Amino acid sequence: MVATETDYLTAVGAAVRAPSLHNSQPWRFRVGPDGVEVRLDPRRRLPASDPTGWAARLAAGAAVFNLRLAIAVQGWQPEVRLLPDPAQPYLMARVAAGAARPATPREQRLWQAVWQRHSNRAPFWPDPVPAEARADLVAAAAAEHAWLALMIGPGPVNALAEIARAANQVLMRDAAYRAELAAWIRDSRTATDGVPRDAGGPSPAEQDLLPRRPFSDRPRRPGDDLEEQPLVAVLGTAEDGAGDQLVAGQALQRVLLTATDAKLAVSMISQPIEVATAREQLRLALHQYGAPQMVLRIGYGPPGRPTPRRPVADVVD
Repeated sequence: MVATETDYLTAVGAAVRAPSLHNSQPWRFRVGPDGVEVRLDPRRRLPASDPTGWAARLAAGAAVFNLRLAIAVQGWQPEVRLLPDPAQPYLMARVAAGAARPATPREQRLWQAVWQRHSNRAPFWPDPVPAEARADLVAAAAAEHAWLALMIGPGPVNALAEIARAANQVLMRDAAYRAELAAWIRDSRTATDGVPRDAGGPSPAEQDLLPRRPFSDRPRRPGDDLEEQPLVAVLGTAEDGAGDQLVAGQALQRVLLTATDAKLAVSMISQPIEVATAREQLRLALHQYGAPQMVLRIGYGPPGRPTPRRPVADVVD
């Protein structure tokens, strides 16, 4: 038995559940009998927030990981070629079904997490993340040829927070950045892209340890302050070319799905990656070889729900 276009369309339905900056969903897919092409959609660029295309490539990599899972749970070995044609700069990957094989228990669990995963910007509970769960997150990144550095203790966390806050201040001083951010805020969950206000968590405040984007403007209530010492992690790769960023996106999605499977809540903090000087400061502070690609805030929090996505028909050529 071989995979059909219907099987690949099913896979695209999972691919669109991947995360993206401001839920911009910067992808398009071409589906045929031989597999799925993952392409960037230049019409969904974020020129102020993502002038280099780094965030779009991370999103495409996360979509590739979901495609891989979908093919695996349908009974095939996924085969992936990243950046297969240098003459097509928007072509990020080709993903196809290879030899028949049953999905592993891990793939089955991560597949279930695809439909539950979402960014949680609410305050987390004080419960610590167990050592076993931390080790699983580190292993998830390593399985995708990336690294995950956990910030342990107030010293490292505060140092990272200072870098992140400074980066956020640089970004928020840019009028074009603020306008672009505002353009992706949605007043209703009936929208199929962008960030709904009710998913934004409490409005940012000076006492927040980590910077938060102003997706929500609702006043803070007593007890709405975020946790003082969250588990913070930095995801990175050995190099920082376009292919490495696609690898980072796959690693990011595996880490996020592993966290979801463990009932953990996660929010992503990309401001220190978006500002080049802050990113270099972060790299030096980590004493880690390679390039930071995303900062994650991890813990246990109140349940939420995934933000909307565009229908498959809207993203398939």
